[in-house]
Amino acid sequence: MNLPDEQNNKYDVVIIGAGPAGLSFARALAGTNLNVVIIEKLASKILADPAFDGRDIALTHLSVKLLKDLGAWTRIPSDCISPIKEARVMDGTSSYFLHFDHRKTCHDALGYLVSNHLIRKALYEEVETLSNVRLMTNIAVTSVSTDCEGASVLLSNGKTIEAALIVAADSRFSETRRLAGISAAMRDFGQIVIVCRMEHEKPHRDIAYECFNYGRTLAVLPLTGNQSSIVITAPTYRSNEILNMSDNQFSDDISYAFKHRLGRMKLVGERYPYPLIAVYADKFVSSRFALIGDAAVGMHPVTAHGFNLGLRGQDTLAKEIKSALARGVDFSSSTVLKNYQSKHRRVSHPLYLATNGIVRLYTNDILPARIMRKTMLRLGNNIWPIKRAIMNQLTAIEN
Repeated sequence: MNLPDEQNNKYDVVIIGAGPAGLSFARALAGTNLNVVIIEKLASKILADPAFDGRDIALTHLSVKLLKDLGAWTRIPSDCISPIKEARVMDGTSSYFLHFDHRKTCHDALGYLVSNHLIRKALYEEVETLSNVRLMTNIAVTSVSTDCEGASVLLSNGKTIEAALIVAADSRFSETRRLAGISAAMRDFGQIVIVCRMEHEKPHRDIAYECFNYGRTLAVLPLTGNQSSIVITAPTYRSNEILNMSDNQFSDDISYAFKHRLGRMKLVGERYPYPLIAVYADKFVSSRFALIGDAAVGMHPVTAHGFNLGLRGQDTLAKEIKSALARGVDFSSSTVLKNYQSKHRRVSHPLYLATNGIVRLYTNDILPARIMRKTMLRLGNNIWPIKRAIMNQLTAIEN
């Protein structure tokens, strides 16, 4: 990487966090002549070759476009990109399902499934080519200071970095958000998501399933070949029970829970647990400071919106900054940042509330909730404007 002067302590933009949101934002600023530094706790060798973490990301068409624009899409091996042709949402023991089909759109798929670690690797490789970006690794931010004149961060090595703008992209549990004095609404669902991959006897035909079984939720998402990404959502108190099953017990359990639709299913690799806590920051910006990615909005995975919102949010902020530069105005001004906040909240807040509402309804097993669950699926299936609106939100397809 052609880095800016390593002795430099003044930058235009400081990005805290080298996850997908932080890396994509840095890449989006290529060609602006802004001097950018990314600060990350992890080592560079981990960023360059991230380990598989069990998470496969369902990308919308908008996200694919953004990754193409950033140059990252072509860095992902084509045989690691799995199309989702259909999606079926099922409730309880009923065979009835809400059905989405790509043939109702002008696209050849509803979306695409790609492993999280491959996306991160591709974005890192793009950022590595940039001459205006420096990556500082194995280091943390210990304090943040901003005012109308400028901003600065104090690092764990005692060095101070000055900038016009600080952008936090350091997860839904963002320490930088707290240091900047921005509060956030957090909802602990008391659930855990366990992800893994499984082989199966029968072909999945590129169909994704979301099964709201009583007591837990099971998603089966199509990968290449006869493999699927498995996402189990269960109460936290059941996590040890699921994680401590032998591989054969687990395989039998999932095969049975999925009613053997794909025949015998067999666990491939490890099971990865993640606690489910949703986060929505009370504001996304303050003086010369902005939140992107999960630091702004951390979603429950049931509607697969979290990663896509993060990618969309950084693009919104980058476009506001580039527009300000083109007009010759201060790219870190309150007007620019508030424009970003307004646009991203307008997109993210309804999705956040709707996702939490779906979780409340479809994890509630009392009789009135069960009746409402089935009613909602039938309404979604049989009233085309509702179905089209749901499909557009899930896939970011514009009709």
